[in-house]
Amino acid sequence: MHTPPTRLLSFALVVSAIAATSIGAQSPEVKPLRIAIAGLNHGHVSGFLSSAQRRAADVVVVAVWDPDAELLAKYARANHFAADQVYTDLDKMLDARKPEAVATFTDTYSHARVVEACAPRHIPVMMEKPLAVDMQQARAILQASQRYNTPVMVNYETTWYRSHGEMWTLLHEQKAAGEIRKMVAMDGHQGPKEIGVEPEFFAWLSDPVKNGAGALFDFGCYGANLITWMMDNQRPLKVTALTQTDKPDIYARVDDEATVVLEYPKAQGIIQASWNWPVSRKDFEVYGAKGYAIATGGDSLRVRLPGARAEQTRTPPDLKPQEADSISYLIGVARGKFKPSGLSSLENNVIVIEILDAARESARTGRTITLAR
Repeated sequence: MHTPPTRLLSFALVVSAIAATSIGAQSPEVKPLRIAIAGLNHGHVSGFLSSAQRRAADVVVVAVWDPDAELLAKYARANHFAADQVYTDLDKMLDARKPEAVATFTDTYSHARVVEACAPRHIPVMMEKPLAVDMQQARAILQASQRYNTPVMVNYETTWYRSHGEMWTLLHEQKAAGEIRKMVAMDGHQGPKEIGVEPEFFAWLSDPVKNGAGALFDFGCYGANLITWMMDNQRPLKVTALTQTDKPDIYARVDDEATVVLEYPKAQGIIQASWNWPVSRKDFEVYGAKGYAIATGGDSLRVRLPGARAEQTRTPPDLKPQEADSISYLIGVARGKFKPSGLSSLENNVIVIEILDAARESARTGRTITLAR
């Protein structure tokens, strides 16, 4: 039987389409995300650069900016950046290199400046915690993000803890411990000077303008972030704080010890931020009406739920790949796969700054601060 040429052509096209779908090699290659680094005086930048270099298939650092030429030269030598990759002018870097996203490692005071440069260019920004040094800056960042429809995310180490992911599933989604009544966050270490942070990092951490405070902002933000998350971004009714400086010879201008109490309609949050812990810690405890969960670090979770005769230790499951670390999350946000949410979101982190701002005022005045409704 003779088959018409048109039918032969149609059959060939179908076969070709099936083959193209089934053979991955014929799909367009996904190129690494082009990232620029804004700022180098935050010590976490070294870890980020190391991670980026190990993930060359996922990300490539195309440019680095810092206003300090000497600091810029030091990192350029250590990381083998070419002369045309380093800039002391932020706007020139953004226009010349056209990154797909910016990872920010400046002092906290400079976060707003970076966002206000990136947002009009529609370049997503990830910054190290906390969001800002006060509510004026937090609002400016929020407004820039909303005006230009440009994502901004805040990176906390604790966001990528498997223990926190499992705690959310148990206590928030499944409500396995009943209604949440009390949350306690304990964060910090022996102190920036004591653990030997870089000189440029210590210089602004101990500066009340560039850091916002001392341990209160440096480590109080972790607890405010997690508690706000657990409370579905509900703002507390009242904030009461006590700060002090136990080591004035080292931290002459900022606090090194802070305790903050948050009042909610049916719950309390307690934030213990310190540069005086005997060891480094990032622990979070959540108590419900019928049980509790205690996370110590990223992998350890102890729970006592209704019906259990004793506390149990759980091994938390892995997080979803796109939510497992800051680089994976930034790739997803920059490529438009999802928007920043939860612990990374601006909605959460503006409330974090409202809490820290009120805590700073409470500690200064000795009064409980009632947040405007």
